[in-house]
Amino acid sequence: MPSPAHGPQPLAGAPRVLDLHLDPDFASGFTLWQRLPAKPAAFAPWPAGLSARLVSALTERGIERPYTHQAEAIEHVLAGRDVVVVTPTASGKTLCYNAPVVEALLREPEARALYLFPTKALAHDQYDELQALVRALGASIKAFTYDGDTPADSRRSVRAAGNIVISNPDMLHSGILPHHTKWMKLFENLRFVVIDELHQYRGVFGSHVANVVRRLHRVCRFYGSNPVFICSSATIGNPGELAEQLLDRPVRVVDRNGAPQGEKYIGVYNPPVVNAELGIRRSALASTEAMTARLVRSGAQTITFAPSRMAVERLVHGLRQRLKAKPGAAPLIEGYRGGYLPNERRAIEAALRAGTIRGVVATTALELGIDIGGLEAAVLAGYPGSLASAWQQMGRSGRRSGRSVAVLVAGSKPLDQYVARHPEYLFETSPESALINRDNLAIRVAHMKAAAFELPFEAGEEFGPDTAELLALLDEGGILHRNGDRYYWMAESYPADGISLRGAAVDNVVIIEQGASPRVIGEVDTPSAPLLVHEEAIYMHGGRQYHVDRLDWQEKKAYVRPVDVDYYTDANLAVDLKVLEVADERPARGCRRAHGDVAVTYLATIFKKIKLETQENVGWGKIHIPQEDMHTTSYWLALSPNATEGMSQPAVEAGLWGVAHLLAGVAPLFLMCDPKDLQVVAQVRSPFTSAPTLFIYESRPGGVGFAEGLFRAHDDLLRAALDLAAECPCPSGCPSCVGPAVDDTPHMKLSALTLLRRLVS
Repeated sequence: MPSPAHGPQPLAGAPRVLDLHLDPDFASGFTLWQRLPAKPAAFAPWPAGLSARLVSALTERGIERPYTHQAEAIEHVLAGRDVVVVTPTASGKTLCYNAPVVEALLREPEARALYLFPTKALAHDQYDELQALVRALGASIKAFTYDGDTPADSRRSVRAAGNIVISNPDMLHSGILPHHTKWMKLFENLRFVVIDELHQYRGVFGSHVANVVRRLHRVCRFYGSNPVFICSSATIGNPGELAEQLLDRPVRVVDRNGAPQGEKYIGVYNPPVVNAELGIRRSALASTEAMTARLVRSGAQTITFAPSRMAVERLVHGLRQRLKAKPGAAPLIEGYRGGYLPNERRAIEAALRAGTIRGVVATTALELGIDIGGLEAAVLAGYPGSLASAWQQMGRSGRRSGRSVAVLVAGSKPLDQYVARHPEYLFETSPESALINRDNLAIRVAHMKAAAFELPFEAGEEFGPDTAELLALLDEGGILHRNGDRYYWMAESYPADGISLRGAAVDNVVIIEQGASPRVIGEVDTPSAPLLVHEEAIYMHGGRQYHVDRLDWQEKKAYVRPVDVDYYTDANLAVDLKVLEVADERPARGCRRAHGDVAVTYLATIFKKIKLETQENVGWGKIHIPQEDMHTTSYWLALSPNATEGMSQPAVEAGLWGVAHLLAGVAPLFLMCDPKDLQVVAQVRSPFTSAPTLFIYESRPGGVGFAEGLFRAHDDLLRAALDLAAECPCPSGCPSCVGPAVDDTPHMKLSALTLLRRLVS
């Protein structure tokens, strides 16, 4: 993480575009304006293992000497050691793997390398970088991308002639490993595996990918290869541990960054209070829109990060109203998020590099290292949930030399307000650790089935703990068949096809615009579909509005038509939770804390129509979609009688909901997770504990260890919630602490504070 200079400092001689803290429209809201001084580069000699031919080609491309971290990483790889490179955005991590891989291919034309990127967009971006180096060399090194967009007639050429295959974990999982016999040349000669953006492989996704790597190891052993793994990551708290969990082998950590850094200014902006009695602040999206418009008008090419698809579309809509392009010209503002078609995304990336787009509003899809040129400003609409993600997003501005600015606009959520009131947290706290659980039973058994389809299991072979027992169970169930010392796949189904690496759903809902020539305009993941594309929903895409006329839930298709209305829709989700099994339970001050397995039922019930400009509720309707069930893990605390002594039943209920709101806000501070990875349920009298109980459960099937992490952080978690509520200046509750007070819960804040003081030791 960057080290700040002491105290806010003015931008002496800098363009006004970066002086946001002096702008009268924003000045009073900044709780932090911090200068990060420029840092010169630290160079090292080229490692001795690189040929003069490669060094000459790199020099021609403007790389006369490597940074110190590049030289260190290249030396490790050339010596056959697995490595993870952990340096900031735009620090030249690509060279750490391209240089040793290309060097090996120059010496051994039959050698092969597999590059894995978390997104197809990043894979295509890195393909262009690699091709430029190959052209400079004049070498006959064949590099190909292999993903869902690769034409069928090109796939045979990739398998036969590809020295470097550029893909993603999803394609390795479903398109390469199950068909390894077609990829014999790759696996027999596989020398290197590159895993870029390692910090993305956390939670459910990371737990799946760790098992895909287990399967990769099996196939490599079968063909007699043992590749070197080269990983790169943004700054996280445990890069070495995460890499070793993913790879199941020791890894060298390279984290002494030698790349230069331009002068940068970091701001934290808290929108003004618009209703002091209720503690309501101006909307973070409204403030973000105004700030982005100010930056773009002043000439700064700006990236704005929004927390959701809907937020992206609302910001694009509002910014286009403020920043109208000349008649006939392309819009100055574009959106960029999941659900856009590949050609749309690539056109936006190219226009950003060319400078024709002056502002882009994105989800975390652009948090990764895709080349979008040198942006001068980044605006974050809300704290993204982790320090690692916050610094990654702020690092998207100032990628080249020169001054830049990044501003975090705090929302009303407790987590945002904690950061706004304690902005030093950004600089004084270590980045979070990334958590995975590669031995999650549901995930591991699914990948054991896929692995058995690829190669028979040998008796005594390990695929995590209790492998022998699990193989025996699969044999008893008729999924595998034991013959001698081997277990063979018996089922007719294709197991990898039923496993989604990124969540519970395998299928997406396709969004089809109706008309004379119907066309697909986007897609949405199945768990989100009941909230976003239910019938009568307003779906926003590319700044345009579409009315959902029909949702075919069985066929996973939503039929929409363009409309021009002044509202959007927001759906409600009803949740029921039951405890299945307790993993651990211990007494604590004022409660019993526990974690274990739970069953959660979701049902989308109603939707509200909300005006775009005023946020007024102007109507509602019912949603008719079947309920969804999920088995996951949860942390919970059940209040003891002494915690509620002397409190009326309404006060206990109000306090419980207030504490729930606080815990939902601060829990991500203790885990490297998105706030949406956790959900909170409050039960005034839980059927399981017979006491007022709060549950914080994981929103992914099976869980990945967050619940156990919160169980261990119990005391710190409650203390952070108490500090946040006690420091909030509102009299009786607001969105920034316990939630807004309503008529029948006027003492929500007082009740929540009473409970927390009795729970904090």
